[in-house]
Amino acid sequence: MEAMRILMDEHQSLAAIIHAIRHMIKEIGAGRLQPDFKLLAAMVHYLDAYPEKRHHPKEDAYLFAPLRARTRDADAVLDKLEAEHADADARIAVLEAAVKHYASGAADGFDSFRTAFDTYASFYRSHMLTEEREVLPLIRKHFTAEDWAHANAGFIIDDPMHGTRAQDDEDFSRVFSKLVASAPAPIGFGAGPYKDD
Repeated sequence: MEAMRILMDEHQSLAAIIHAIRHMIKEIGAGRLQPDFKLLAAMVHYLDAYPEKRHHPKEDAYLFAPLRARTRDADAVLDKLEAEHADADARIAVLEAAVKHYASGAADGFDSFRTAFDTYASFYRSHMLTEEREVLPLIRKHFTAEDWAHANAGFIIDDPMHGTRAQDDEDFSRVFSKLVASAPAPIGFGAGPYKDD
């Protein structure tokens, strides 16, 4: 069940990034932290490039599609989750616009960004819990050895946290490390402003 292990690891990484952003927003709102717009934009980019563009397609191809082939019990929940996956660009566009609005110095910039991110974070928590509580038990129940072999191979080949994709793809482990290094304590090491290579 290597696919299941990787999926849960990725969920934990996503939850950590979301928690980091929520913590920073709370500290900014309390006046204990100055906003680092470059870091916030980098985190939104990470959410787009990693969960939305890499994580969700793996779920669709290696978990959801085989499950549909084995049972109709999951049709309703998979329809819902796949529709949410398809809305990725719209979700990210809202966050990107909110960061830009906040960085522009607009009077309502902080409140707008906080609201947009709270909406995103609540959505993502619900989305992951639905997968873990409703879909994964059905996968464990219905997958054959062949299904597991296919899923394991797919998740291992495309495990972004371990840089197993082609060299021209983004190294998500490096990006994640830079975000953590740039984020203020206790979330990160507080090494200073986020810098691109």
